[in-house]
Amino acid sequence: MDYSTDKISIIVPVYNVEPYIRRCLDSIVGQTYKNLEIIIINDGSTDNSGCICDDYAKKDTRVKVLHKNNGGLSSALNNGLNNISGDYIGFVDSDDWTEPYMFELLYNEAKKYNVPLCTATYFTNTGSNEIITDNKVIIPTGILSTKEILLHSIKRDSYTGFCGYVWNKLYSTDIVKESGVYFDENIRYAMDALFFTKFVLKSKCTGVYINKPVYHYFIRESSLSNKNPIENSKYAFAVYEAIADMLSENGYDDVSLWAKRFYCYFAGMYAEIAIYNKDGIKLNEMQNEIKRYLSEYKTTNEEHPERLEWIDSLLKARL
Repeated sequence: MDYSTDKISIIVPVYNVEPYIRRCLDSIVGQTYKNLEIIIINDGSTDNSGCICDDYAKKDTRVKVLHKNNGGLSSALNNGLNNISGDYIGFVDSDDWTEPYMFELLYNEAKKYNVPLCTATYFTNTGSNEIITDNKVIIPTGILSTKEILLHSIKRDSYTGFCGYVWNKLYSTDIVKESGVYFDENIRYAMDALFFTKFVLKSKCTGVYINKPVYHYFIRESSLSNKNPIENSKYAFAVYEAIADMLSENGYDDVSLWAKRFYCYFAGMYAEIAIYNKDGIKLNEMQNEIKRYLSEYKTTNEEHPERLEWIDSLLKARL
């Protein structure tokens, strides 16, 4: 069935990605689904990224470029949300790219099952390496409940190909608008997971999953999340504590357990960085963070003794 009268708004936040932005935009304008609105938010780039985006707008009437002062990723994404006119929303990071059939596939499945959310798996690209990031536990075909979506987004060991990222998904605009969910502009890391959890909880969202990679997630050394990882700790803790609380408040204590596990995992990761940096004060801070949800971490890792040994070694570490 042809549903192509529906418009898909694709939001692309841009900041100093001159080496990558053409690859990203070429993959979007070349989509097999043609009824697109491509909203690019140039968040105060100091390189030629903004000019390159303007060139695409001159060649393709579907492309709209919004230039703004630098305000961070969440600010750029919210700017995009405030300017969409499509029936569905997609997100693409400016250093990533998509398969040409991505939005057609996501759209057709969302319409087939009449759900406001469709997710597919993705490729992870690092330099010349490319792997399919898939799930260890099979997600069945058909409609997923709100609880299943929440669990798949937070239980990353089992559902790595689903996750709480916003970019491997398609959302109903009506549901986003009705739920009133925006990105928290005080958060500069892991804002995806917070936005996604709020969206699912507020809308009591159902959805479908496609076990086919459609998106290329590119990991580069200079990305925002890698610039100063220890400084990201406050954002990671704030996000996953908020997620754990929201899940419990909405009656999903068994899913909240996995958010607390992720909190503890982040604390362990940052403890390792503190050890590498020979920063005893930060190590002590991270050991205290580990203890907050150590019980939940142990409960959810009973089948992984190596992880329990890892977390125990970090708690015993001294500088």
